[in-house]
Amino acid sequence: MTASQPASPTTNFLDRFRGAFSGVLRWQQLDALWQTLRAQHDKHWYLYAVGETPPDAPASREQLDRFLREIDRLLREEHEEDYCGIVYADDLEDPAFIKIYDPGNLGVVCGFSDNPPLPGWILSLEAPVDLQQALPPAGNRRRWWARLFGGGRPR
Repeated sequence: MTASQPASPTTNFLDRFRGAFSGVLRWQQLDALWQTLRAQHDKHWYLYAVGETPPDAPASREQLDRFLREIDRLLREEHEEDYCGIVYADDLEDPAFIKIYDPGNLGVVCGFSDNPPLPGWILSLEAPVDLQQALPPAGNRRRWWARLFGGGRPR
């Protein structure tokens, strides 16, 4: 891609996905983030469950509200900590991209990892792409598989 070529939607989404994020550390901060989303009537959010087919249209206001209620309940029930720490936004005051990690599949979310787990859900103002297709498994796992089964499928 050159400076004169526009970025593709896939590139834009992946650049945002790999961008800088702030963690929502306290449950009160999560409440404030949800309230910010509910108050932004001019923004149209895509709701993407990673592993499912990415949506091709933004959610309705009713779908967004229902998702926020249900994900809030799930996070508070299943993340048995007195802090949040599993929701990340590109900007807590004016978000455009939010990652929500599944409390049942955290792996190395906090700290540094060359291959962190994918989030469970993404809220984005841009149409998402299939992250499992766009971000293939680490090369060391493919090499391990090839060594184990000679590059083919198990029989």
